[in-house]
Amino acid sequence: MKLRSFGAVRRAMAMLALSTLLTACQGVDVYPSRVDESAFQPSNNPVTVDTVQKDNKLAALARAQHPRILATYGGEYADPKLERMVAKVVGNLTTVAGNPGQAYRITILNSPNVNAFALPGGYLYVTRGLLALANDSAELAAVLAHEMGHVTANHGIARQQAEAEAELATKAATELFGQSSVAEVAALRGKLKLAQFSRNQELEADVIGIRSSGQAGFDPYAAGRFLQSMAAYSNLRSVSGATDASLDFLASHPNTPQRIDLAQRHARDFGPPGTGIVDRDAYLAGIDGLLFGDTPEEGYVRGHTFLHPGLGVSFSVPEGFVIDNSSAAVTANGPGNIAIRFDGVTLQPNVTLPDYLRSGWVTGLDADSIRSVRINGNDAAIARARADNWQFDIAVIRAGGQVYRLLTAAPIASTSLDATARTVSDSFRVLSASEKAALKPLRIRILTARSGDTVASLSSRMVGVDRKEELFRVLNEIPTGNTVPAGYKVKIVTDR
Repeated sequence: MKLRSFGAVRRAMAMLALSTLLTACQGVDVYPSRVDESAFQPSNNPVTVDTVQKDNKLAALARAQHPRILATYGGEYADPKLERMVAKVVGNLTTVAGNPGQAYRITILNSPNVNAFALPGGYLYVTRGLLALANDSAELAAVLAHEMGHVTANHGIARQQAEAEAELATKAATELFGQSSVAEVAALRGKLKLAQFSRNQELEADVIGIRSSGQAGFDPYAAGRFLQSMAAYSNLRSVSGATDASLDFLASHPNTPQRIDLAQRHARDFGPPGTGIVDRDAYLAGIDGLLFGDTPEEGYVRGHTFLHPGLGVSFSVPEGFVIDNSSAAVTANGPGNIAIRFDGVTLQPNVTLPDYLRSGWVTGLDADSIRSVRINGNDAAIARARADNWQFDIAVIRAGGQVYRLLTAAPIASTSLDATARTVSDSFRVLSASEKAALKPLRIRILTARSGDTVASLSSRMVGVDRKEELFRVLNEIPTGNTVPAGYKVKIVTDR
């Protein structure tokens, strides 16, 4: 979390209800380009790329999108060893591409979300979250080749044309029939047509991607394998550090059993399972030490506790709640549709906390409920509010020259608001110097299983995450019931 002030409680708390925590897909028009090996080069500083197809309008649009993408996905993740590993995979893929003179730039994005995409002009992006989930070079190649398939098939241009046609048809129906059921049906049909259009695009890109990665010598079955991994991983968002589902690959790439079956069927064109290169050992060596989950700048989630070494504060949520940490705020949701939000504001020292509560930023404030209190040695004030169908508890705490806000929301009929809010606010405390120094980010570490090691014993070595055994199996593609043979290399999550 990076401190950012927000307006009225109604607007801030709209994010907190369990039903509204899931955001709509925030699509970025990111499609890959075709390249060949003669023009391949890894990134040295993607932010300043200005030599990519200067006379190409699509490439110019891609260049303009680059800063926006960096801002959306946490900037660039700098790791020369990791970039060399990704460059090796991309280099192999370019041998089957056919666009002479295409320059190519690789950016590893500093995001725990699982995603990869490419833009015209040779801009290729992959998140560290995707690199942490993949288990070999063939899986990474499958994802990147899929994205390249979108540009190969001109999906970006085709979709723009289809959207324009659908908008025109809807406008015509509205002008002809007014706001009638006939016009609504016409609009609905347009939306369904676009949805089907998008699904067909994904399937076409799957086929192109599998053929490209297979022709480049990679295991063609990796595509279906990684689709399964992403589906399993999406159920573990609470321990992955990825809080915005709209930034994930699966948000814009529907994942269905039929799609996986189709991927496997096309893979069989190259031969039986076991065909092609996986390059697992080299891949795992490349991601050893990769940052996992939250960055130090946004603080850490450790189980039911949030700790921020930079701000020097911490608080906890009750059992059954799941914490999501984003750049804007820390939120948590739990049983009974109760939700919590933590953020901070800058307040002049001469402004009292009760006066701050009365200053107009709280919609539906019960002024008679305001009370000055002390929370673990810190000046604080608490109050109640109501807005729409929600009731709120607001706690503001002054610590270290900063004012922090803990907002707890519950449905109007809930009887658990007080107990939950007091548990959370009473847990707020200032970290000691030694506690701040001891906080370290989580990283992927590669271990080699020894004789006698089991999934339980290896997963128990992970720290800072919940559901350790389940996460261990997903990260290492080990199905339930399968064991870990001696000598097998595995990923664990640790702060060491």
